[in-house]
Amino acid sequence: MITKNERRLKIKTRVRGKISGTPETPRLTVYRSNKQIYAQVIDDISGITLASASSLKIEEKLPKKEIAAKVGELIAHNAKEAGVQKVAFDRNGYLYHGRIKELADAARKGGLKF
Repeated sequence: MITKNERRLKIKTRVRGKISGTPETPRLTVYRSNKQIYAQVIDDISGITLASASSLKIEEKLPKKEIAAKVGELIAHNAKEAGVQKVAFDRNGYLYHGRIKELADAARKGGLKF
């Protein structure tokens, strides 16, 4: 029987075969642990992270979905400062639901296009 994490890694591998960050359209990748959520804007060709944001910087005690939305706004702000307007969204094998969806919606609201 395949575990939940093995299933996610299988999906992640399949998606990463199709999505790659370029200088024009870097990849916005999301990592979600049980307590925290992280987002990075990556140019895969040069192998550098252009912008990043995480829930570690947020001091407030809020529900996880609201924290994910704040991280989405923060990554949009940091990406705009780095000169990035358009990204390819990499959900990293997670379902597009809950915290991942909140982060993506907040990043779109913050001005990122994907």
